[in-house]
Amino acid sequence: MQKIFQSKKKNSGFTLVETLIAVSIFSVSILALMVVLSQGISDTTYAKQKIIAAYLAQEGIEYLRSMRDTYVLYNISGQAGWNAFNNKITETGADCDEANGCYFNDQNLNFNDQTGPITDLPLFACTSGCATLLYDETSGKYGYALGENSGYVRKIQVSQINANETKISSTISWTQGSGAYQITFSESLFNWIQ
Repeated sequence: MQKIFQSKKKNSGFTLVETLIAVSIFSVSILALMVVLSQGISDTTYAKQKIIAAYLAQEGIEYLRSMRDTYVLYNISGQAGWNAFNNKITETGADCDEANGCYFNDQNLNFNDQTGPITDLPLFACTSGCATLLYDETSGKYGYALGENSGYVRKIQVSQINANETKISSTISWTQGSGAYQITFSESLFNWIQ
């Protein structure tokens, strides 16, 4: 009977070593879970930033395509409109055909103007770098007048391929974490009315 009592006493509870091993296994598993979660959050943030950058780059292309269409459709001859479009994007002050490129500010466009408001879109040369886009939370728009620094910079570059083709590139650059990123969309615009 004495032996039975002694064996029950030895098996009751964990030793200090067993407890330390269990706590360290639990800690390592929690740490691994935290690393996976933080990487997932970082990847999600990068994906969000890249999607926004893609939309802003596409917007740059769309504005210049709309400008080309407006010049061509609202001029007496298609060729005169094509020439006016190319002059607008390469004129001094815009310098979209230079290495530094240009940017546009659509803040003061009047879309109620029936005479082609997009032709009034001001283009500015990026002399030492293009201006940073601001994000206005109340309107949800990116621009240069209202809002907080978005971290995105849009640069438009154009090059004349031939008399009837102009290549437009819209590049968005931003920094996130310790890296610098950029995305570029390009499209060739043609003189489609002869």
